[in-house]
Amino acid sequence: MTIDKPKMNILSLGAGVQSSVMALMSAKGQITPMPDCAIFADTQWEPEAVYEHLDWLESQLPFPVYRVTAGSIREKVLKPGYSDIPWHTSKGIGRRQCTKVFKLNPIRDKVKELAGVTHGRELAAGMIKMWLGISLDEVWRMKESQVKYMKNIWPLIDKEMNRNDCHQWFDREYPKHPGLVKSACIGCPLKGDAHWRDTQRDKTSWKDAIEVDRAIRDIREEKQFMHHSKKPLEEVDLRTLRELGQGDLFNEDCEGMCGV
Repeated sequence: MTIDKPKMNILSLGAGVQSSVMALMSAKGQITPMPDCAIFADTQWEPEAVYEHLDWLESQLPFPVYRVTAGSIREKVLKPGYSDIPWHTSKGIGRRQCTKVFKLNPIRDKVKELAGVTHGRELAAGMIKMWLGISLDEVWRMKESQVKYMKNIWPLIDKEMNRNDCHQWFDREYPKHPGLVKSACIGCPLKGDAHWRDTQRDKTSWKDAIEVDRAIRDIREEKQFMHHSKKPLEEVDLRTLRELGQGDLFNEDCEGMCGV
């Protein structure tokens, strides 16, 4: 049976730069219509600063923020077998399934719950508008939804805003706030060196990343590494690599939006 009634606007909230600004702009009526809610998919392995920022965001938004999770991605990668995270090996980079398993699937399950979808029922095509925080400098990330009942929209693209515009808007609207944060799992292997340097400054996150990086080395027969140099994380000269101009593979934030 197909459900035709629900027509919801749902904001995919990664708590990074773009999705945070998109949510706050909608709260101020600068992006319309007002979302019915936002959904944050929690891998349980973000830096503490991201969770603190998310707490603050919730206090600023007039619509509910639902936190969903598929469990701890950190715990999973420390177990034998396939980890879903694309670690670096001598053969290249592994297959990336973490976005689907720990971001997309929990979000979709929550969407169906909110829409009242029960077993044996499904939503009609395009019944859910999913707001994605992709900015003008990231148009290559724009993708149609992989499920028929969702229609992806990109409000920041419509506003012709890039990442720098988002920072400027936030600083203008919230001058007393310390600033936006980058979102990504602590040990994400898609980080560029600039982002790894940020992780290094956060002593708690850096210690955790090194601990997990050491642990994944012997979980499988093929040696696995977090860093693209295929060296132990604590041995990487981030200053030298950064001077080479190597950037982030996913443009700073992991908003969990690929194919929502």
